[in-house]
Amino acid sequence: MRIGFGYDSHRLEQGLPFVLGGVTIPFDKGPAGHSDADVLCHAIADAILGAAAFGDIGDHFPDTDAAYEGASSLMLLKEVADKVKNAGFSIGNVDTVIIAEAPKLSPFRERMIQNLSEILGLDSARISVKAKTNEGCDAAGRGEAVVSYAAVVLEESERPVK
Repeated sequence: MRIGFGYDSHRLEQGLPFVLGGVTIPFDKGPAGHSDADVLCHAIADAILGAAAFGDIGDHFPDTDAAYEGASSLMLLKEVADKVKNAGFSIGNVDTVIIAEAPKLSPFRERMIQNLSEILGLDSARISVKAKTNEGCDAAGRGEAVVSYAAVVLEESERPVK
C-alpha cells in the first residue's frame, strides 16, 4: 500500500468559470490557470502521482505546453489514473478537502463525487469530498483563492517487470 498527498490552489478572478470535480458552479469568479484550473482534480492527480512516485502534475502536463491550455482537468485526472493503473496500481480510496469562502459547495458535492467515481473507476463510497471555509483567514478566507488537499491510497497489484 502507498499513500499520496496532493495540494493545489488558484487565485480567483472575475468572469472565469468555477470548475470543481468537473462541475461548473455558478459564481461570479473562477480559478485562473492554464487548464480549467480545477483545484480538486489537480490535488487528486498530485496525490495519485505522489503515491506512485511518478512526479507531479506539472511534470506530466506542463503549463508551458499549449496542448493543455483550457484543458479539462477531469480528463487530465483520467490520464493520471490510467497511467498508474497501467503500472500495476489500483486506487483504494480518495479523501479530499476544498477550502473556499464562497460559493456554497455542498449542493454540488454529489455530482463531483459521481464525476470522480466515473473517471477514476472507483466506487463512489471510496471517495470523500469535504468543503470548508477558512473563516476569513488568508487568501482563501478572503475569497481571493480556492484551495484543495487530497490524500490517496494506492494498492500495488502485479507490477510489470521493467
